[in-house]
Amino acid sequence: MTCIKNWFPGCVMAITSVILFLLPGCATPSGPNIVLQNRVDSLEAQLAQTYKPGFGEFMSAIQSHHTKLWFAGLHSNWELADFEIHELIEIFDDIQNYETDRMESRSIPIIYAPLDSINFAIQQKKQKLFQRDFNLLTNTCNACHREVNFGFNVVTIPQFNPFANQDFSPND
Repeated sequence: MTCIKNWFPGCVMAITSVILFLLPGCATPSGPNIVLQNRVDSLEAQLAQTYKPGFGEFMSAIQSHHTKLWFAGLHSNWELADFEIHELIEIFDDIQNYETDRMESRSIPIIYAPLDSINFAIQQKKQKLFQRDFNLLTNTCNACHREVNFGFNVVTIPQFNPFANQDFSPND
């Protein structure tokens, strides 16, 4: 028994010495690890400099597609209206993915029901239903703006076509 008592402390001391000797090597990259760490650092620096649209850019794109959606539906160009409604959905999804730090992003889900309603009207190719649901969409935009203290930004149903270089008539 005394042999084990004398052996154990020496063993613990040896194991501790080995761990303390190897531990610094784990913290400092060497060889291929240095190359990988440099690559990670470089990619992180590039990512920090990557362009990310601001909330205003997203909203300007929404305004453009909102207008194009109106004129496509007004002219019963259902193929173009289908394209525009999906562009709007994509932008709202992007806001939720890329603008997570903005308080306004939390209100985005209120817009999906009106978008679904318009999408249904487009699939049914029903002009009156489309106009009613577009009005709902526009009113929902304004309700959201008021909710997030941007009520001064009032959205309306377009009165004229600002896209003089686009024909909204159906191709049929």
